[in-house]
Amino acid sequence: MCELLAMSANVPTDIVFSFTGLAQRGGVTGPHVDGWGITFYEGKGSRTFKDAHPSSESHIAELIQSYPIKSEVVVSHIRQANRGCVSLENTHPFTRELWGRYWTYAHNGQLSDYQDKFTVSRFQPVGDTDSELAFCWLLEKVVDKFGEQEPEDISLVYQFIAKLADEIRCLGVFNMILTDGAHLMSYCSNNLCYITRKAPFGKAKLIDTDVVIDFDKETTPDDIVTVIATRPLTKDEEWHILAPGEWKLFRKGVLIMDEA
Repeated sequence: MCELLAMSANVPTDIVFSFTGLAQRGGVTGPHVDGWGITFYEGKGSRTFKDAHPSSESHIAELIQSYPIKSEVVVSHIRQANRGCVSLENTHPFTRELWGRYWTYAHNGQLSDYQDKFTVSRFQPVGDTDSELAFCWLLEKVVDKFGEQEPEDISLVYQFIAKLADEIRCLGVFNMILTDGAHLMSYCSNNLCYITRKAPFGKAKLIDTDVVIDFDKETTPDDIVTVIATRPLTKDEEWHILAPGEWKLFRKGVLIMDEA
């Protein structure tokens, strides 16, 4: 299986600490050696870095760990290939334009018997993974339902996406991260968790490498930062473990909607 990482914050924030832990799972503390990628949002714009090599050995990953790119929304993924060859076009996250926004998606899991279900026309996959085809189908269904203009109530869109994710989960394991650059959605099939950090801040130590950070020295009292991951990244914080079929929607670090 792959590993997911995402962040939603109310101020531009770097993800160096969390990504440092994730990168170790790409060949050192985990078997996810088949590529990695990360997307940062700046307003409606985004920048993506990808590499088909293991994150623990990647010079691009070293850049991300040493250069604090600040963003309000981040999506990252390290890959253990099951569907599709090891290649740049099969490396997550995947991005498509919808309603004048870049939507970014990453998937952890494996699907079966999906080819006949995922019929697409407007959104075409570039690679040959089940993950990217599922993303294209999901967006296709959203356009079929809501049309070419974004609805005023975006909550209806994410509620519909959650129902689509339920359908996809029937085909296998489907842990998903999805964002339109403003909202960040997490959908759990079997392994996904999150933590929201806000004042009063404390120290945290990574599980995968001997790195400690004192968030109180790196933040202001008004900061709110939510981090989503496949498995907890720190050993001395309380992470919320999502149940199968559970989903959450965040904006600016705050939980604004879930399956309830």
